[in-house]
Amino acid sequence: MNNLSTVSDTKRNFYSQHTRPINSIYRRVVEELMVEMHLLSTNVDFAYNPIYALGVVSSFDRFMTSYRPESDKQSIFVALCESMGGNAQQYRTDATGVSEFASSMQEQDIVSWLAHPEANGTGAQIASTIDSIASNPKFKYSRLFGIGLFTILEQAAPAILKDEKKREAAILQIGEAMHLPTDKVQKDLDTYRSNLDKLVQMEAVMADLAEAERKKREKRDLAKATATAAPTETE
Repeated sequence: MNNLSTVSDTKRNFYSQHTRPINSIYRRVVEELMVEMHLLSTNVDFAYNPIYALGVVSSFDRFMTSYRPESDKQSIFVALCESMGGNAQQYRTDATGVSEFASSMQEQDIVSWLAHPEANGTGAQIASTIDSIASNPKFKYSRLFGIGLFTILEQAAPAILKDEKKREAAILQIGEAMHLPTDKVQKDLDTYRSNLDKLVQMEAVMADLAEAERKKREKRDLAKATATAAPTETE
């Protein structure tokens, strides 16, 4: 995408592709992700990679889980990627490839592999990506890249993420090996985990509200049906 493009340009591109209104609860989620991706795409040191793609896909899918109508989610995602010159299918394909590799790894091996990847088998592309990052002093770290790393660990070693000390040690080991700003990575992932917890709470509240509305609707329908069935004349 042209580096002179602005956030306003990207938003116009997005809304010209996805023309249906976005539920107000989720509009902020979509636009914040859009702005973050735009700013990265126009940064001279940024380079797309599969781990970043996994971060984008994971973030979108997790925060849009309960979006309705369900059928609009694909249109929103495609518009999000393509509004800044990306390819939605490439994001999905690359994210799936990294996810499948992570799921195939043993929990006890994933951290050491990410710190010292071996370029063989299904992990060859990921190993190449990590090696290029570690050797690039200008690598542009982003929160979405961090979420990609988090998702790899989440799929390969969920027990590590549940243990605060093990989680912090794993992120430190991986971050130092890739020459990432480890303090920022830790902070970004703590915020992401916190936001996921808030999402679960929000979805529970929304489910309760939907159930309460359903019961009110059933009560109104029952009252209408009873009134309709009542005799119109006194015998």
